[in-house]
Formats: sequence, structure tokens, C-alpha cells
Amino acid sequence: MARKKIGELLKEKGLIKESQIHVAIEQQKITGAFLGETLIKLGFVSSKEISQCLAEQSGLEYIDLREYPVSEDALRLIPKDMAERGTFIPIELRDNKIVVGVIDPNNIVAIDTVTRYTQLQPVIYLVDSEAFYDTLEKAYFFLENPVKRQIEETVQSLKTGVVASHISRLSELIIMDGIRKNSTDIHITPSEETVHVFYRVDGILQHGFCFPKNAQSGVISKIKVMSELDIAEQRLPQDGSFSFNFLGKNYDMRVSTVPTIYGENIVIRILSGSGPLTRLEALGFDTEETKKLRLLFKKPHGIILITGPTGSGKTTTLYAALREVNLLEKNVLTVEDPVEYRLSLVKQTEVNLKAGYDFALAGRNFMRQDPDVMLLGEIRDEETASIAIRASITGHLVLSTLHTNDAITAIPRLFDLGVDSFLLSSSLLAIVAQRLVRKICPHCREEHSLDDESREMLQFYNIKEIPPVLYRGRGCKVCNLTGYLGRTAIGEIFIIDDEIKDLVTRREPVHLIRDLAVQKGMKPLIIDGLNKVSQGITTIDEILRVAG
Repeated sequence: MARKKIGELLKEKGLIKESQIHVAIEQQKITGAFLGETLIKLGFVSSKEISQCLAEQSGLEYIDLREYPVSEDALRLIPKDMAERGTFIPIELRDNKIVVGVIDPNNIVAIDTVTRYTQLQPVIYLVDSEAFYDTLEKAYFFLENPVKRQIEETVQSLKTGVVASHISRLSELIIMDGIRKNSTDIHITPSEETVHVFYRVDGILQHGFCFPKNAQSGVISKIKVMSELDIAEQRLPQDGSFSFNFLGKNYDMRVSTVPTIYGENIVIRILSGSGPLTRLEALGFDTEETKKLRLLFKKPHGIILITGPTGSGKTTTLYAALREVNLLEKNVLTVEDPVEYRLSLVKQTEVNLKAGYDFALAGRNFMRQDPDVMLLGEIRDEETASIAIRASITGHLVLSTLHTNDAITAIPRLFDLGVDSFLLSSSLLAIVAQRLVRKICPHCREEHSLDDESREMLQFYNIKEIPPVLYRGRGCKVCNLTGYLGRTAIGEIFIIDDEIKDLVTRREPVHLIRDLAVQKGMKPLIIDGLNKVSQGITTIDEILRVAG
């Protein structure tokens, strides 16, 4: 049977439309790139979605290398140049076989090379091209340059005395180790006798290592110089940023310093650019909730807010929403701090506070750009809130975020920002509150009996189908002994209908609005989380950590 072309395959799956293929072909005539590559660059489809389609067509299984750590034992069996030439990556050794990732399901050369070179039977999985090249470079670099050992050696050297080159090396190694661990934040925390380094991975702080107190001022000064901060000022907090180039990729580092009793504490946020664009159904919401979201994001005007703490996946949800918008027929403008995902047909701008360009100024000027959809990265002040309301009641769809603990409390928060209750009730379509929870590692997942405390909790929250057993991760090499691998979203969707609008206009208490919303089918955050526990996706401990 003839192999289908990528365009036909994606169309069949409902991932792209004929009009999008037409635009991609027009761009392809100028750039000369492959059609699949052009579709990815235009943001019509992600590299991951193309690979999942190809995997299904060829009967192979897909592995997301972003969530699947590569084993050093497997990497040692095959030289980097051989893997690069053959376009494959050794992933792990399993039952006397070698697991290999390929981009092309028909890559016979990879199978041949691996079999001949290792004398092991290869188990082939499909991986996407974006994750493949990124992981291949990083995996072999860290194999050849063991950061952990280099840190230990540098720390040992600093114990005998401070040398400028060692300080500079340690500062670089701290950042490289953060990138290696896929962490979102690096904490350099001084204590009385040492300085501790922590990494936030999958929302949890993990202790990395500690270094001698005599290197503290040197490391802090080095990071301050990189961030263009005042190294002499140690009594006041400071904010800065710098760009860190690693293996040809730029990482934007946001730096914050705070004075403590043991010296300055530094937190570095690592902004590594976008991961793959996600569709609504891949976010983690159940089928019914996804249908609600899809209908909401197709509305012609009004405001939709996504709420939750920093790092809860709000931007990913907003961009999944933008993928529901027909970008060939609608003009979409965004202002963000910073731009995390890049979409060719979306007019994206970045906040620049030094130049005086903030969310409010962008929102005001967007109105002159003939917009259909506006994405305001965050509503932080009265002016931005007022512009969002004005834009929505003049026929535009406005998407934004707000920092509140749940969906309902976004309403009193907007009142605090001086929003008129009538205008708010007439413009607000929905508020989505969300969190990210870690998923149980499938490689070491095991059953465990439901204890009385867990059973009572599930009954208390009226979880109807209480399973006889729950699951947890035992901890293995793949999940770095945590028992968790990857994350998914839990959320509550608060839809503003006529009855709720009436309560909002009258500024009724939050508990009355919440009771009515629950009566009308809103599933609270913790209920959605506990449903995922009963489905064996995550654990009660994890739900209590983020939503308890």
C-alpha cells in the first residue's frame, strides 16, 4: 500500500485544513523547505503531532524525549558522529536489547548500524525532530563533560582557596547543571557555613550541591556582572537578565537578588524558549471540559481569563487556545513578558519596561491594529483591566491571565482593580483556574492499597467511582527515583451564564457565586485532581501539594 503524503495524513486526522496547506505551499515556493517543516514553522502543526501521526501510520510507538531521560549506558555504546549520520539516538538498554529513537519510520540504516555495531537487537521508537536534535546534542555533551564530577572537582579546589577562574567555572557549571536537569529555576541560597544550590524540576525544589562560603561573594558578583547589576549594592533587592548560549541555543536568564542575614540570595529563572505547541485535548482536561474550552475560545468577543500561580501552564493553555482560532481569517495580536511560543501568523510583541512599553500601552495601541483576538500576557493593574474590558465590549476576544488561587476569586480581584461590576459581568465569558501535577512514572508504577485516610478523602469530595487500589511510582532510573515522570494539567472551568452575571453585577459574596457555579456543573480544582488519582494518572499526595 502506498504511503500517504504528510499533508493528507494531517488532514485526515483533523490537524490541519486545506487552506493551511495552501498557505504552506505558497511559503514553500519561496523558502524551498519541506512541507512538514513549513507547516511547523507556520504554527499550523507541531513537530510532535507530525511524529505521532507517522508513528500511528507505521505501527511504531512514539516517545517524547522531553519527558524521557536518555541512559548514559546506551549512549556509550554508539559514538555521537555515528548516531548523527544515521539520524537515530540510543535511548536505553532494556532486557538485553537497545531502545533507539528515529525521526523517519523507514530508517533502515539506523536498524542496520545499531545491530552491527552493538550486536544487540534494536527496539525502534519514533521521536520528533525538534526533541531529537536538542536531546542528541545535550545527551552526548553531558556524557563527554560530566557536570556533576566537574562541580565536585571545582568545589574541592575552592576549599583550598578562591581563584577567579574557579569562581567563573562554578558559576557556569551551576547554570549548565540547571539546563541538564530541565529545571525552571536555580536557587543560590547562602547559609551560615556554606552556600546551597537548589533546582526547581517539575515544580519541586531539589537540592543540587553546596559550595564553600569563601566562594559566595565571587559567584554572586559573577552572576551580577553577567546580569548588568550593581555589584556594590548588597542592601537592596535587584532584578536583571542575561542570555546564556549553550550548544547553539540561547537561554534567557532572569535574575533576582534579595539580601538575607547570610548574604544575598539569588534566584535565576531559566526561560528556554518554547516547547512544542499543544492542542486543547493534550493539556490534560477531560473530554467534556475540553469541549467547553473549545466552544469558549471560538466566541467572537468577550474576556477569557486563565488563573494560577507562576509555572502552572497558563501560557501553554493560552497558546492552545490560539490554535483554535483561524489565523488565516482573524488578526491576532499578543503582548507578553517574555514571548515563550513563536507563531508565524500571530503579531507578537514583548513588554519593554525600560522603553515604557507595558501591557496597558500595548493594549491601547492594539485597538488601532484592526484586531479580532488580543492576548494580554497578564492583567496587573487597573489600566490593563480597563483596556481588556473596553476591547471585549467593542467586539474583540480578549485572552489574559491573572494570579489568583481559584477561578471564582478572580472576580473580587478584578473589583479590587477598579473594574465596574456591570461592565465585568457583560464582558466576562469564563475563568479557567489550573495547576500542573506530576504524573506517575509508567516504568515503575505499582499498585498500593487504598488506606482509610485516602478513602475518606475521596468520599468527602464525592468521588463516585472509588477504585479498590491506587497507584504510585516506586522510583527508578528513568524518573530519577522520584516516582513521577512528566506533568499534566488539572483545572476548573467557571463559565459565566446569565444567572451568574446577575450575581456579579450585584457584587454578591464569593461563596454564593461558587455554590451556583458548582450547581451548574463547575468541577472544582481538587475534584478534577482526585478524578485523575482514581484514573491512576497521579497520586493523592501530589494533588494535596498543588491544590489541597
